[in-house]
Order: sequence, then C-alpha cells, then structure tokens
Amino acid sequence: AYGIRLMVAADFALPHSAGIGTADPLDPAVQRWWQKRAEEIYGLIPDFGGVVIKADSEFRPGPHTYGRSHSQGANMLARAFRPHGGYVIWRCFVYNCKQDWRDHAIDRPKAAFEQYAPMDGTFDAHVILQIKNGPYDFQTREPVSPLLYAMPNTEKALELQLAQEYTGQQIDLYYMPPMWQEITRDLLPFKPRHICAVSNLGRDDNWTGHDLAQANLFSYGLFAWRGQTADDDADWWIRLSYGSNPVVLSTLRAMLLRSRAVYESYTAPLALGWMVHPDSHYGPNPEGYEYDKWGTYLRTDGRAVGIDRSSRGTGFTLQYPEALRRRYDSPHTCPQELLLFFHRLPFDHVLPDGRTLIQYIYDTRFEGALGAEALLRDWESLEGLIPEESFRHTRERFVRQLQNACEWRDVLNNYFWRFSGIPDERGRRIY
Repeated sequence: AYGIRLMVAADFALPHSAGIGTADPLDPAVQRWWQKRAEEIYGLIPDFGGVVIKADSEFRPGPHTYGRSHSQGANMLARAFRPHGGYVIWRCFVYNCKQDWRDHAIDRPKAAFEQYAPMDGTFDAHVILQIKNGPYDFQTREPVSPLLYAMPNTEKALELQLAQEYTGQQIDLYYMPPMWQEITRDLLPFKPRHICAVSNLGRDDNWTGHDLAQANLFSYGLFAWRGQTADDDADWWIRLSYGSNPVVLSTLRAMLLRSRAVYESYTAPLALGWMVHPDSHYGPNPEGYEYDKWGTYLRTDGRAVGIDRSSRGTGFTLQYPEALRRRYDSPHTCPQELLLFFHRLPFDHVLPDGRTLIQYIYDTRFEGALGAEALLRDWESLEGLIPEESFRHTRERFVRQLQNACEWRDVLNNYFWRFSGIPDERGRRIY
C-alpha cells in the first residue's frame, strides 16, 4: 500500500556466520547462499525491496576482507535479488578508522571519493550507492560530498540524517530543511535520483524525544516526495500539530527557522566539527576525538587551527568539479561558513567583516548562548496556547539546551583562549 516496500539492513558476512566459513563474493557457495536466501524471502514477502549493506566500514567485514572490490561485493548481492525485483543499497561510509593521529597525510574526507569514484560504471543496474550529504559524518556543517558530483554512470542516493547525532541529540532544537535546501542548491544539476535518511524515531511517547523534532520527520517526507523544500513546510507542520493560532504559528516558525543558526553558533565555528563527547556525541569536548583513530582532527596549536584541505594541502578540494575547486581552494573565495573545513588559519586571520578569527569564535559562542536563552523565552511565551503536556515536556528540553549552550560557550572559549593566548577584545569573562 502507498508504494511502501520493506527493506532490511543485512550483514555482508552472514554466509560466514551461517557456516560456510567465508563471505567471499566470488565464492560459488556464497553466491548460492545469497540466491537461496533471496528465494526464501520473496516466497514470504513478494514485494520485498532488497537489502541495505554497510561493508568494510568501522571494523565490519566486507569485500576487502577477501581482496575483492566493492563493486564485486555489491554486484554479487544484486544478482541474487534482481530476478525478484529487489535492490542493493550499498552504503559508501568507508574510511580508515585505524588512523594514527600523527599521520598528516591521510585525510578522512577524501576516503569515499578515493574508494568509489574509480569504480564508476562497474556496478550492476540494481545497485544504488548511498552517499552521505557531507564527506565526514553528519556534522553541524559540511560541504556537499564530492562523491555526489562524481560517478555519472552509477545510481546514487543522497543520504541525510534526521537523527540529531551531532546536532543536539533531539535535546537541542535543530530544524533541518534549510540545510537540505542548501544541499539541493549546491548539487544542481548533479542531484541524485534517490534519497534516504537515518530516521529520528525512537521509543519516546512522542517518537522523536523533542516535540519540535517531529517537524524534521514531516518535512523530510515532503522533501523526499517533491525533491525540494518549501518556505511554508514549517507552517504546515505547526498547523497540524498546534493549530492555527497566529501567535503560535509566527512564534514557532521563527524558532524553527533560526534554530540551526543558534545551534551552529555555539558549537561549530566556520564548520569546525567533532568537538563533542565521543561517547554521547553531545556536549563540548574539543579534544575528545583529537588523538583517536577516527581521523577527526582539529590540529589546534598556539598559532592556528584547522587542516589545509586545499590543492596545496591534503588535496581534498581537487575531488570537486573545477568551479567548486576554485571556489573552495582559497580562503579568500571559500564561503565563510566553510572556512575552517577547508583551511588552516591563524587566529589573527582577518575575516571580511574586520574581525579576527579568534574574535569571531568568541563572539559567536556568546551569541549562541544568548540565542538558546531566547528560544527558551519564546517557548515560555506560549504557555496557555500549547497543550500542557507538550509545553512542559518541551520547556524541559529548552532548559537543557540553554545549559548545553552555556557549557559550549565556556568550554570552547576557554579552549581557544588557552591555545591562542589572545583575550576577548570586549572583555567578557573567559574561564
């Protein structure tokens, strides 16, 4: 009904654990095992959609375990499911997760492109490569993955994340459609035909933890259906959820539309990511990932911060089409909001508005905490206009967000002050 088909996330190594002793995609016994499983599944579920595979990723086995390519692994599965109308969705989240932090030559954002782009045209028709919107892992802000611009002879799917893994854990408010609008704008005319998302559904009574996070799920459905966002999507969800009171409508619309900027302003200066606690992915810990094996480094020292990913550095910008390469390659033409993703800059680097980099960091941390305070205040102004249970539960989330924002402000300002030794020119308190 409604065109919905079930798909299952499967383990590439299933034949090995099932007793065959290998999952080598070129082994005839492995091929027969998958063919038999497909026949069994379609005998029970005739409209089964296929399988989603995460292989050779984050310590999981895959084709590389047996010296095979990803196209060989994906095609083997596709040939088992294709006769029944099924597809193989192959996730491209593959990188070196055993990196030595001392090694400056390896640059994790380059990994997916290096792995898959040379295999363009080698994947079977029923294989779809699932590519995250950015080259890292759903950080607060990233450029569009260069792999989405490549591989014209391969079916690709844009992968988004509704779950706020690094964007507030559905404790802090973060409305995502403005980000999707930017992705769509930047991808044209390279936008894939397919789209998917890591959902934000959980065991909470309201499904999403934060009542207002339901707006992301609702808007994603519209985005997937239409291929673009609309300015009134937020209004549509607000009316369905809270009615048509004009005060409620205007207040919640404003809160949703500015929430991404608020969260970004206290967490991720100029696309500098990975400063969360590694265990919870929530709250500030700027060196939590700095000396680990995940390739998520800031390289902060007493003079500068960031990694030079230009053609003069790791060469990451060379993976983009020429027009974007030129745009990203220089700090003078790179969009300011992505500056520290692509460039290593000294703390006294002067931004177009005349502020130094370090002063921008200080200012935006203070502004972010004030923004979180304003979100709480705006929500409290709706008391009596919002159902009591939703008002109480959501107010608790905004209180926690304000506490989190203040912690981010103080921890990051202290972190960068200790490295740079440069005080806040406005004399505000930095611990």
